[in-house]
Order: sequence, then C-alpha cells, then structure tokens
Amino acid sequence: MAFCKKCGNEVSDGVQTCPHCGETQQQTTSEMVDRGGFGWGLLGCCVPIVGLILFLVWRDTKPKTAKAAGIGALVCTILMVIYYILIIALGIGAAFMV
Repeated sequence: MAFCKKCGNEVSDGVQTCPHCGETQQQTTSEMVDRGGFGWGLLGCCVPIVGLILFLVWRDTKPKTAKAAGIGALVCTILMVIYYILIIALGIGAAFMV
C-alpha cells in the first residue's frame, strides 16, 4: 500500500487519484525510467552475459529495459552459433578439397 502525497491517507497501489482528497498521484520512478532503449540492447549484444544478467535482474522492475537487454544477448548468441557453424562447415569443406 502507498500513501497520498497530499493528505497522507493510505491508498491502493496503482490508483490515479486519492479517493480521500482527489489529489493526482504520481507514477513511481521505475515506471518513468523504463523505456527499453537501443543502448541496453546493444550492450546485451556486445557482452551477452551482461545482457542476460540485466534481463534476470530487471525483468520484474523494468520489463522493457530487461527485454531490450535480453533480446540483445539472444541475438548475439544466435549470431555466434551461426558463425561457428559456418567456420566448421568451411573447415570441413577445405579439408575435403586437399
């Protein structure tokens, strides 16, 4: 439960206005800051373990930012698997050509 900023009465979480005095309640800080962002996805792509950790830490408090970091880590991991498959295929192909 939260408290009204104006009258101090107890209000339910997520209400827009206080039922006692009618004062508009502000959003929490985590709702205002959670925008996702390309930067978090890029960080997750460049350092996949960091993207995974950020996803696990922020998945409940900052779902958009967690999703961006998690998708970045997933994209990087998929690209690395494709890269290694291509390198192995080219190595086997080169071995048969000799």
